[in-house]
Amino acid sequence: MTNDNIFTGCIPALMTPCTPERKPDYDALVAKGRELIDIGMSAVVYCGSMGDWPLLTEAERQEGVARLVAAGIPTIVGTGAVNSREAVSHAAHAAEVGAQGLMVIPRVLSRGTSAVAQKAHFSAILKAAPDLPAVIYNSPYYGFATRADLFFALREEHPNLIGFKEFGGADDLRYAAENITSQDDDVTLMVGVDTTVVHGFVNCGATGAITGIGNALPREVLHLVSLSKQAARGDVKARRQAQELDAALGVLSSFDEGPDLVLYYKHLMVLNGEHEYALHFNESDALSDAQRNYVEAQYALFREWYAQWSAAIRDGH
Repeated sequence: MTNDNIFTGCIPALMTPCTPERKPDYDALVAKGRELIDIGMSAVVYCGSMGDWPLLTEAERQEGVARLVAAGIPTIVGTGAVNSREAVSHAAHAAEVGAQGLMVIPRVLSRGTSAVAQKAHFSAILKAAPDLPAVIYNSPYYGFATRADLFFALREEHPNLIGFKEFGGADDLRYAAENITSQDDDVTLMVGVDTTVVHGFVNCGATGAITGIGNALPREVLHLVSLSKQAARGDVKARRQAQELDAALGVLSSFDEGPDLVLYYKHLMVLNGEHEYALHFNESDALSDAQRNYVEAQYALFREWYAQWSAAIRDGH
């Protein structure tokens, strides 16, 4: 494998900015990836749910991957697809262009609840890029929960399967920690939803986090991850501060759990002055006035709170 440490630290799941013609803006995509790495993120994910993979063509997705890799940005490639053939194509392309890892997304729509079908799907993806470290993206939104028996059956055949990206929430993180990662020290656990960062690191032994809200608030989320890592080593002060920051981020993080997550987080990017995120691929995709008012109020509240809270920490209070 090329690098079995890619699934550590804090990793934003990049959104895909749009041109006025509602096509991918690759220059803006690469610029955002570079900015986030320079701030301190360890890698980026593209194209996961945050990247709107169902709305892009196979060629559009692969061009985005190629451009990120060519720019020297450590890139983990999402393999979500409506059939195994396309998922395999994305995995093979990732290996060809020099990406650093794979996020293996379950089979959707066709036989999605069948463990036999999912094993064949996962195996085909892992086999297509045997030298790329990979995690299974475990998410109830895709209609299938990967359990320990299937995971270890796959790992026995495919040593490049090194972990889980857990998007099922607190209970599923606990399951993964109890039944998978605690069975094999070489298996890594990635927090996959922004509401469970502290729980994932402290209670479940996670080694990293894939973040949505971190696109808009990268420094604040890196701060949360750093505190959570310290708390996982028994630091009482860091645990208290991590819990305070996690609670303050609670509403903004919770958008990561819903169907409008990309709409919310792109709007926060626009509030940050990044207007290349103003459009969506479907013209009808838009926040309602009420949603927009709510997220703007919550964003302003968090930013004011964080400014005062972090200043108090610096002053030793």
